[in-house]
Amino acid sequence: MSMKTIGIVVAMDEEREEIINLMKDAIVEQVYNLRFLKGTIEGKNCILIKCGVGKVNAARATQVMLDHFKIDYVINIGVAGSLSSLLDIGDVVIAKKVIQHDFDITAFGHSKGYITGVGDFVECDPGLIEEFSEVLENMPERNYKIKMGIVATGDIFCTEPWMKDKIRAKFNADVVDMECAAIGQVCYLNEKPFIAIRSISDSPNGDNVKVYDNNIKFASKRCANVLREILI
Repeated sequence: MSMKTIGIVVAMDEEREEIINLMKDAIVEQVYNLRFLKGTIEGKNCILIKCGVGKVNAARATQVMLDHFKIDYVINIGVAGSLSSLLDIGDVVIAKKVIQHDFDITAFGHSKGYITGVGDFVECDPGLIEEFSEVLENMPERNYKIKMGIVATGDIFCTEPWMKDKIRAKFNADVVDMECAAIGQVCYLNEKPFIAIRSISDSPNGDNVKVYDNNIKFASKRCANVLREILI
């Protein structure tokens, strides 16, 4: 039986660098202007792509990856803003389901976030959720929280507390980001298993850009550490 190949999608250099630190025997393969990195993490075949920020970049890179490589499942990894008072800097959310909080065709009688042909929430793969949950329950003692939760995605870096509260109330989401649900939608349409690991870098409070800048490397490393534990 051939070894599975995991597609890993990140948005930014800081997230990419922490995954590269885990990779062995890495080689670059360029498709269009996307630089895919092929290697292994803990003996598992992985293909890494930095998609760039935002939903269109994320969707495009994910589709190119699925078209060009034989990928068994996709993991989106990166930082996110906390929507919950129970999640602090460095805590981790493993996605159970994802939604695009800025997709709005409510004028036609649909709920906020509903996408024709997809629905509202995109469910992450049940098998991966079960596998990740089991691994995380048996992880060594740690000083941060890991929660299975909901990721809300939109093409905006949220800074306003009222927006945080609105997204939290509408979707019961735990974190907000700019790529995850777009990657989830592409995987759903391609019938490809998908899950995400997001670590808290900040929380919308009117001044969270500074907090984000101070914590992006730390939160990116936390994501990479959780990925390594899962793949061991």
